[in-house]
Amino acid sequence: MHIARLALDHYRSWEHCVLDLEPGVTVLLGANGLGKTNLVEAIEVVATGASHRTSTLAPLIARGASSATIRVNVAGEIGQDDASATTYEVTLNARGANRGRINGGPSRYMRDIVGRIACVTFAPEDQRLVAGDPASRRMLLNQAGVLLAPEYATLLQECTHIAKQRSALLKQLAHSGDVADDPGRELSLQGLEIWTGQFIEAGVALTRLRAAIVERLREPFSRIYADLAGRGERAELQYAPSFDEVLLLDAPEAELSRHFQRLYPGEVARGQNLIGPQRDDMDVLLNGMPAREYASNGEMWTLALALKMAIDETVGEERGVTPIVILDDVFAQLDDSRRGQIMEFARERGQVLITAASVGDIPRTISGGDDALRIIDVGRLAEEQAAMHDPAEMARRFAEQLDTERS
Repeated sequence: MHIARLALDHYRSWEHCVLDLEPGVTVLLGANGLGKTNLVEAIEVVATGASHRTSTLAPLIARGASSATIRVNVAGEIGQDDASATTYEVTLNARGANRGRINGGPSRYMRDIVGRIACVTFAPEDQRLVAGDPASRRMLLNQAGVLLAPEYATLLQECTHIAKQRSALLKQLAHSGDVADDPGRELSLQGLEIWTGQFIEAGVALTRLRAAIVERLREPFSRIYADLAGRGERAELQYAPSFDEVLLLDAPEAELSRHFQRLYPGEVARGQNLIGPQRDDMDVLLNGMPAREYASNGEMWTLALALKMAIDETVGEERGVTPIVILDDVFAQLDDSRRGQIMEFARERGQVLITAASVGDIPRTISGGDDALRIIDVGRLAEEQAAMHDPAEMARRFAEQLDTERS
C-alpha cells in the first residue's frame, strides 16, 4: 500500500496543492513554516481521523475558509491490480459533520472513510505519550483502534456525541437551580436519565473494545521495547478505564448506573461528565513502575518508539498490509542510537515519508544513502502551486490550450 497522489484544498497553509508520491523513501525538505508537516498530517487525518498535533480537526481548515478537502490516491491495496488506485476524499467542515467519499461516490460520514489506509506516524510529540496527560494516550489508542477495528470509529463518535448531550443537560441543571416544581428542570432530569442509560451502553462497548486493542498491543510492545533497550529492561501496557467496573463484572451496567447516581451532585455542580471513556488512560510501566514518574528522557523516547512500532506490527499482521510510515521531523529530536533504530525499522517499509529541515538531519543509513532518497523541495513546491492557481497564470494556460486546439 502506498500513497500515489495527495491533493489539498484550503488545508492549513495550503490553499491548493497536488503532490505525486512514489513507493520507497520520500523526504519533504524545507525550513520550518513552509507547510511540510501539514502535507503528511493530511494523510494521517484521512487514515486515522485525527492529527497528532491537535485534539480537534477545526484548526486544519485554512483561515477564512468554510471547509478543507483532502484527497489521496492509494495504490497497492489488497485485491487491487498494479494499474488501479482508490481515491479517498475527506471534507472537513467548519460547521456541520465532516464528510467523505470513495472514488467520487456518494457522500458518507467521515467515520466510514477513516481506518482504510494503514498509516503510522512518528513525531516529536510522541514523547508525551509517556510523560504527558492522558489525552495524548487516548489519542494514540483511538488511532490504533480505528486501524485495528472497523467498528471503532463509529462507536467512538457515538460515545462522544452522547457524552456531549449529557454534559449539556448537566449544565442546564446547574443553571436551573434546585427548584422542585420547575417543569423545565423535570424535563432535564428525564432527559439526563435517558442519556445516562445510552452513555453507559455505548461506554461499556467502547471500553471493552479498547481493552481488546490494548491486549493486542501488549506483547509486541514489550518485546519490541526489550529489543530496543536491551539490558533486560521490561515494559508493559495496562489499560486504565474510567468505567473500571467493565473489567471487574460480566454485566457492569447496573453498578455503573449506581455509580452515576452517587456522582450526580458533583456532576451537576461542575456541569460535566465525571466518569466515562473520555477520561480513560493507558498506563506505561517500566520494570513494574509508572514510566511517567521513573523513566529517563531517553527511556521515554524508546517507549514511545516501541508503542508506534507495536501498532505498525499489529496492523501489518492483522490486516495483511505494510503500513505507510510517516517520520515527521523526528531525527532532530533523537540521538544517534535511536536514529539508527528507527531507520532500521523504516528500511523495511514500502513507503516512508520523512519531513526534515535539512538533508543533514537524515541518517545516511536510510536505504542505501542519499542516492536512494526522493527529495521534494517544499519551498519550491509551494511556489509552483501558488503560480499554478494564480488567476493570470490560469488564464495564460487556458489561452495556450485554446491556441493548441485551434491549430
